[in-house]
Amino acid sequence: MRILHTSDWHLGRSLYGKQRLEEFSSFLDWLLGVIIDRKIELLLVSGDIFDTTTPGNRAQELYYQFLHRVKDSDCRNIIITAGNHDSPSFLSAPKDILKFMNIHIVPCVENIEDEVIVLYDKDGSQELIICAVPYLRDRDIRSVDTGENLDDKNKKLVMAIKDHYLEVSNYALSLKEGNTPIIAMGHLFTAGGKTLDGDGVRELYVGSLSHTGSDIFPSFLDYVALGHLHVPQKVNGLNHIRYCGSPLPMGFGEATQDKILIQVDLNGEGIKIDEIKIPKFQELIRLSGNKDFILDSIKKLKDRESHAWLEIEYKGSAFVGNLQDEILELISDSFLEVRIIKNSSLIRRVLDSSQTLEELEELTTEDVFEKCLDVYEVSKDEKPLLRKLYKRVLAEVYEEDTNI
Repeated sequence: MRILHTSDWHLGRSLYGKQRLEEFSSFLDWLLGVIIDRKIELLLVSGDIFDTTTPGNRAQELYYQFLHRVKDSDCRNIIITAGNHDSPSFLSAPKDILKFMNIHIVPCVENIEDEVIVLYDKDGSQELIICAVPYLRDRDIRSVDTGENLDDKNKKLVMAIKDHYLEVSNYALSLKEGNTPIIAMGHLFTAGGKTLDGDGVRELYVGSLSHTGSDIFPSFLDYVALGHLHVPQKVNGLNHIRYCGSPLPMGFGEATQDKILIQVDLNGEGIKIDEIKIPKFQELIRLSGNKDFILDSIKKLKDRESHAWLEIEYKGSAFVGNLQDEILELISDSFLEVRIIKNSSLIRRVLDSSQTLEELEELTTEDVFEKCLDVYEVSKDEKPLLRKLYKRVLAEVYEEDTNI
């Protein structure tokens, strides 16, 4: 069987307020071409199909149109699991209808049987078993005991995650006939996972997954298709446990990163894994330096008629108050588009004179919380615990399903 592993589409995501629907549409068109040209028989999407729990109409339209078009290809099955950005109830609503098209949706933890999908060939023989594990929400897999501290909660959560994967995998193993391969899917943050600045990857479970390694996946699994981290990578150097990464750069921090899909071929002789490079549908360029470097770089981009979106950060020592006006005038007769200009020297000057905060769009939720700690003069000893508690609150907010 020929399988394609993808994840973290984040349909509907914007970049500094700029909608990216054309990029998503181009990616899905290209993805359909890959499925057709390579005769993909099974498509796996390991979570974060949408960027928010309330995706807009156009994002939904792209999703359903793609699923409809795939049914006319050689792809006989699609399996989609929910990520931490997805609404379980939203994904679940059409799952019974989609199942008639051999599109299997696993939105949340319910019954173990629902997370194990057995596929059969045209002769009715077992062909593949998939452990389709969605994003595991804290409240779905961990019991709460009175009096337990934060470290106890984190240890219990890690153990609960490991136990869940073992339970699902063992159930799949009990259904196995002969040499039928078993594949697992997951959406989580494993130990040593690589992230990039500005990639939008949320720290799940208040950092406890920094202690979760490849040992949560039983050794008899033939392949593990993971989502959540946007950088393509192997887990603990193991070739068969992989993150494929996001298909589009989620921010300028990912602008120079090669994006991939992973093709997995299973046959009687074993497993073959290939990486398929995804083209860049919109060029993103980060320019950081002094005024001369920034303006010279923009002129060079203009000369080659670039259509890039720019993130510009001025880091010169001299104060330049009219930098934005100069940049906007320079690009006025070009195809370039500036998404944001950060003037570090101006921010420092403003902060020194009036203690005004930076523009809110340049701050993460963690940045704002750190400033609150400083404003209220919280002691150094108290800050670590408050940070952990704050992240736990954020995790609970992110897990709230507004579609219920």
